[in-house]
Amino acid sequence: MDFNINELASFVEGKIVGNSDYFFNEGFIGRFTLLNDATKGDIVIRHWINGKGIEIAASKDVACLITQTPKENAVEKAEELNFPLIIVDRIELANAFALKWTINKYSPNSENIIITGTNGKSTTSHLIYHILKENGYKVFTNTDAESEFNTLIDPMVSKLISDEVIENGSLDYLVIEVSEVQGWLGNLMKGHAYLMSEAIHPKVGVITNIAMDHIGLVNSIEEVYSEIHQVPEAIDETVVLNHDDDLLKKIADDLNDENIVFCSMKDKQDVFYDSSKQGIICRGELLLKEEDLPFRSSHFIQNILSAIGCCISLGISKEGIVKGVKSYKSLNRRFSILNKNPLIIDDFAHNPDGIKATISESVKLVPENHKLFVVCSIRGSRGVDINKYNVEALVESYTENMDIVLSSSVDVVNSLNFVEDDERDVFFDVLNKNNVPFIHFDNLFDALKDTYDNADKKDVILLIGAQGMDPAEELLKDIL
Repeated sequence: MDFNINELASFVEGKIVGNSDYFFNEGFIGRFTLLNDATKGDIVIRHWINGKGIEIAASKDVACLITQTPKENAVEKAEELNFPLIIVDRIELANAFALKWTINKYSPNSENIIITGTNGKSTTSHLIYHILKENGYKVFTNTDAESEFNTLIDPMVSKLISDEVIENGSLDYLVIEVSEVQGWLGNLMKGHAYLMSEAIHPKVGVITNIAMDHIGLVNSIEEVYSEIHQVPEAIDETVVLNHDDDLLKKIADDLNDENIVFCSMKDKQDVFYDSSKQGIICRGELLLKEEDLPFRSSHFIQNILSAIGCCISLGISKEGIVKGVKSYKSLNRRFSILNKNPLIIDDFAHNPDGIKATISESVKLVPENHKLFVVCSIRGSRGVDINKYNVEALVESYTENMDIVLSSSVDVVNSLNFVEDDERDVFFDVLNKNNVPFIHFDNLFDALKDTYDNADKKDVILLIGAQGMDPAEELLKDIL
């Protein structure tokens, strides 16, 4: 897909400032990338830019820079240097275009898969990636342990795809995790999941579930549904759906049955877990016994079911799927075991459904007459509402043999994740009103140290939370 700068501005619904004839007749010869990594001929996409940034881009002979927020003297500097700057109202249109163009240019023959939904996206994506790799295919995924590259709100994934192909050759599959709800500076990027899915042009799509997260961007389950329900329209062949989720069954009502693969922990579907046979049934055949699974908690088995549903839809053999599942090692902070005595489990649970599911599975591991210590990092700079939902999930999950330890993680978070007073206070208020005892530490190290010192060797310690709990494994190395 060749284009000149005027066509690019039209594609992304932007206005050109500075040089509007930069590409001349040769078309775009570079890649979409970040400013730090840009070289001559590349296009940079940034949410905001100032005059200094324009100077840097111009000095690198960047072909064009696209931004939503020109700050300070950015416009004046672009005009002064005769540098092509495109200003847009919706930066997501630029990133979707970059992704579509990159895939068409660098990976035109790959079969593409998208995974979206509220919970389980990363584990499902990473498992699909692993199964395909184990079967000898060349695969790219944007899923990583820190969830750095799965937001698609900048051109990082476009850059990574082009880097991968240039370095290692053509790809067989792209496995792309797509956030079900996305925003910037508190503003919802409406239709983000559909927009990015359509840009990826997936053969198969997986939707894990619909639940509350990203409070503030969306404030009701109906709003989450509205962000996800259109995604199947962007999928070419097969949609893999969690049959246990009522809202996903509602989405299925608008689809043709032959385009759906249903997965379930409860009912006999295309792929389901049969508790009587203690294994996973795929299209009527016992595929995997429970002892063959890399993890056996119910919400993780659901992720395995979704990954199997996807791989079956891609035509991967059942033998190949079994091989991939059996050899899988989970991402960091996905019910990871950090210590045996006491058992310390680390999980990325950071929204109500994730918290309830993870605590429920941890409770099963606590020996009789022993305790479950739940060490929870408060979500910093994410607002009162999500923290209120999270602490209510804690209260709902509370049992008498449970000790709750809270941390503001002041010692390990940056300014973007600092716990504000009202975020901390809502945790205290909800717990106190429900007569749930707890202890709070400003520092994560102190919370971990105190918990470890007070735990019996047969107790279970569960670490939950997002950014504020990410450094726990490193801190525990000193404590243990």
